[in-house]
Amino acid sequence: MKSMKTLHYFFSVLLAVACLTNVKAQVIDSAWMANNYTKQEIMIPMRDGIKLYTAVYAPKSNTEKHPILMMRTPYSCTPYGVQMNPRVYRTHWVNYVKEGYIIVQQDVRGRYMSEGNFVDVRPFEKNKEGRKGVIDEASDTYDAIDYLVKKIPGNNGKVGVFGISYPGFYSTMAALSNHPSLKAVSPQAPVTDWFMGDDFHHNGAFALMDGFSFYYTFGKVRPKPTTAHEKEFEFPTQDGYDFYLKMGAIRNFSVHMGPEIKFWEEMRRHPDYDEWWKARDARRACYNIKPAMLTVGGTFDAEDCYGAWNLYKAIEKQSPTTDSRMVMGPWFHGGWSRGMGANLGNVRFGSKTSEYYQTTMELPFFNYHLKGKGSLSDLAEANVFFSGENNWKQFNQWPPAQVKMTDVYLRAGNRLSFTAPEEKNATSVYISDPAHPVPYTEDVHLHRTREYMSDDQRFAARRPDVLTFTTDVLTEDVVLGGPVVADLKVALSTGDADFVVKLIDVFPDNFKYDSTYCCKGVKNEVEMAGYQMLVRGEIMRGRYRNSFEKPEAFVPGEAATVKFEIPDVAHTFKKGHKLMVQIQSTWFPLFDRNPQQLVNPYTCSDADFIKSEITILHQAGATSKIILPVLK
Repeated sequence: MKSMKTLHYFFSVLLAVACLTNVKAQVIDSAWMANNYTKQEIMIPMRDGIKLYTAVYAPKSNTEKHPILMMRTPYSCTPYGVQMNPRVYRTHWVNYVKEGYIIVQQDVRGRYMSEGNFVDVRPFEKNKEGRKGVIDEASDTYDAIDYLVKKIPGNNGKVGVFGISYPGFYSTMAALSNHPSLKAVSPQAPVTDWFMGDDFHHNGAFALMDGFSFYYTFGKVRPKPTTAHEKEFEFPTQDGYDFYLKMGAIRNFSVHMGPEIKFWEEMRRHPDYDEWWKARDARRACYNIKPAMLTVGGTFDAEDCYGAWNLYKAIEKQSPTTDSRMVMGPWFHGGWSRGMGANLGNVRFGSKTSEYYQTTMELPFFNYHLKGKGSLSDLAEANVFFSGENNWKQFNQWPPAQVKMTDVYLRAGNRLSFTAPEEKNATSVYISDPAHPVPYTEDVHLHRTREYMSDDQRFAARRPDVLTFTTDVLTEDVVLGGPVVADLKVALSTGDADFVVKLIDVFPDNFKYDSTYCCKGVKNEVEMAGYQMLVRGEIMRGRYRNSFEKPEAFVPGEAATVKFEIPDVAHTFKKGHKLMVQIQSTWFPLFDRNPQQLVNPYTCSDADFIKSEITILHQAGATSKIILPVLK
């Protein structure tokens, strides 16, 4: 009898392996999904009685127990009803279908078909247990997971959560739930701090293009559960620069937004980094995290180049015993989940980096923690793609221990040098005119581009209100890995100004890509000789130079220090290239214009915008420099 059971088990295993091999060899399409998966729509009750719409895609096969992989989203679980979501089988999610995962999508509280009231970046409640009616996104995730593992047939009791952008925020909140069944979480380009560096503000400056176009639609009040999507704003022109310039001061946009856009109104009431903003910083609660973490982001993410780097660092500092890893590739926002990842605009990366990530990093991470399958020995603590040399590097920490913070100085004659200036009187001056702001890209277009993150900056170098400093031709590679710091000595003729610092890779005058290698979307006609590739740019609202909580006016004509951190870079300036820094005070309409005096930019009028004479000091005793994370 025992031998018969052993034989039966042996053949069952063989059948399961054969079926799995067959699945991996097949083309997964809608017909295959209908034959092999079911879709179930559930309203999962939360602890306060509110029910959240949840779509569950489960394998019909019962040859093994299946892990659950969940994404919670404010962007809709469409399509509703019996139709299956093509995303499940047309994106890299198909890898999880082939592995027999139960795929779960959930509308977060107050969005689309879920009940309740929606709150943007709802603050984490630290001491909510035992407090009746107190909920947050972590408790909603806990309740959802608890229901799923108890009620969904055939699950193996292990749950993973992932998501990109806003769903990345909900992934962070999921990790804070600490449900015992939650074993692995991957916040990807996660919304982390909307004042300091994410989608809507950078160091206090408002991301005008994204903020207006996004919240006009997303911020509309939803009186009851619905499957309908809000209509986008109908722009009267295809020229975004012209539209935003003619709209003028931020308060003028209220004619389109109206008082119903609550978050827009809240931002107007909280122009500085006060407790309202701090409560919405996802990092503040990253303590004692139990599930394994894989934080993912793009080094050329136009929407959020801040969240992934800084969430990872917060977890490392606040929850040092957590199994926390990071992947940063050369991607636009979400580029690791779609497309090849072989280029961004005109800049090429030499391989299909997105596919590489999907199959060798993300899938093994979830398989290991949710299925007990494979090994993570090839997945380091920090897995980072370095553009310029187009190569993946692995480290046991980030920033790497081998980094040496190195000063590069602004010098007279538009020079950039690793030697400090000796001149006793050297300055550069420009006029910042809000009526004629520096465009963030040379193209005429309506919506913010993702390619601007690696665009050619020669158009900006030709403007009189942009300062340019360049090194000599590099005689050896300069590898940067970590945050960059701008440390400027400035003097203004007015009470305030913004400071934009751009780090640029200047290609040789005879540069050409290998013609045998190309990739989708590359404009072959673009001249890459002498290309000035934006590696990283960041803006700082000068009034916050001493405190983000308490803005402070400049004293006209008096020297002051403006020092701020620029999001991490992972780039190699190759031998034969040059390193360039550009400095300007407008970056439009990517960011709103500073009135250049200490007035509230959300409530001021068009008449409050004035010109400012900006002086950058770069002399002995008053040096302006960029502090680079040079990897030795």
